[in-house]
Amino acid sequence: MFGVVFPNRSFPIDISTFIQIDTFHWVLDMNHFVGEAYDQIGEMCIFLLNNFTLPPDKALAVYVQSPGSAFVFCGAVTVARPSAVLSLQWPEPGSAAQMQLTAGDSAPLSAKIGISVEDAASLQSLDVAAERKIERLAMKVGENLFNFMQSFCGVDGSKLVVPMDILDRWFKKFQERAKRDPGFLKSFTF
Repeated sequence: MFGVVFPNRSFPIDISTFIQIDTFHWVLDMNHFVGEAYDQIGEMCIFLLNNFTLPPDKALAVYVQSPGSAFVFCGAVTVARPSAVLSLQWPEPGSAAQMQLTAGDSAPLSAKIGISVEDAASLQSLDVAAERKIERLAMKVGENLFNFMQSFCGVDGSKLVVPMDILDRWFKKFQERAKRDPGFLKSFTF
């Protein structure tokens, strides 16, 4: 069916390690895998195995859940995209009140990874983390532009005044720096 690997943390794990909830849902209890250090697991590779027949309009969606929180979508794989390395963006754990909803003799809440067969069309994206990285990169580039413009600003009443060629100057400087230093764009921490 499918398997997962936690880079630098595990050997391949097949579906038998997951608890099957029903025909289309599986859960991996992170307590059994890493205990309370679930938030140290930042990536997961999920892949379809050759004998798994997933209809072309379906996807295996991946969700993460911190103790006491709701499941959060991370990404998906399809027959057309049979494997993916997904960033696991763990939500903040729920409040202490939420965590006390279990009986005193029951097992404590733990972090989980959920896998679900879903309609591919209903998923917002196959790789949420990649979209977030692009968004953060755009924000960092905008911040770089703002800081550059701020150093040339003047004030005229309630308006900021900048030279007319400020965008050209910034863009030229930005391009030159990117050519000179290949790690420049990588310095925009994600």
